Amino acid sequence: MSPLSYVDVGAGAPVVFLHGNPTSSHLWRTVIPAVPGRRLAPDLIGMGASPRPAIEYSFADHARYLEAWFDALSLDDVVLVGHDWGGALAADWASRHPSRVRGLVFTEAVLKPMTWEEFPPAGAAVFRALKEPGVTDLPEFMLPREYAETYPTAESRIPLLRWAKSLPLGGAPPEVVARIKAFDDWLASTPSIPKLLITFDPGPDTMLTPPTIEWMTSNFASLEVIHHPVTAGHHTPEDQPALIASTLTSWLAQAVSA
Repeated sequence: MSPLSYVDVGAGAPVVFLHGNPTSSHLWRTVIPAVPGRRLAPDLIGMGASPRPAIEYSFADHARYLEAWFDALSLDDVVLVGHDWGGALAADWASRHPSRVRGLVFTEAVLKPMTWEEFPPAGAAVFRALKEPGVTDLPEFMLPREYAETYPTAESRIPLLRWAKSLPLGGAPPEVVARIKAFDDWLASTPSIPKLLITFDPGPDTMLTPPTIEWMTSNFASLEVIHHPVTAGHHTPEDQPALIASTLTSWLAQAVSA
């Protein structure tokens, strides 16, 4: 199995930062230096500087490669910080390895199967189009400029397109919906594991709507929501890295035993 490229700095109990789509560990470049302890951030398989093997790039593929990375580094007593699909992968891994988890932190994360009506209308139109069978590349406007050099060709963007097609909307794809429902049940039944959701005033491409946040608050055990009344779009670590770092640092000191 191809090893993942990753950042690994500092010492102590690990805090693992997981990026989503269409980014890389570069997403956390400003957050990581401002958080204490050992900090790690892998590039998901096919993304960033990680290898691009000829695989399907399904959720299961990403989870399998990520699990092998955790095991290769013998990571235990972990706090996971996830953005977008990184949040889903964090919750999935934690639900299968609860004895190795200290806490979970999410921002703009994929944590709930949604109906098309629940999703922001502008985003719904984009993802309806992307999920069509004939779509073979991610539209240029969806790739933040910071990552354009990382994914310069249609072939390099295959993992990004696969992630976009996998967004759990309207009950599809069923295998992703089932996996998310499974870790949602775990998130709902683990009051001993502290969880944090960091939110901001919504920007034009924000994914989590107030009803979705309210659903998470009502369903996930020991979930604290910290809202900052400043604007951030979907890529919150790009838009508000200092607030994410300071919120995470305070929460680690107060809610998670070192």
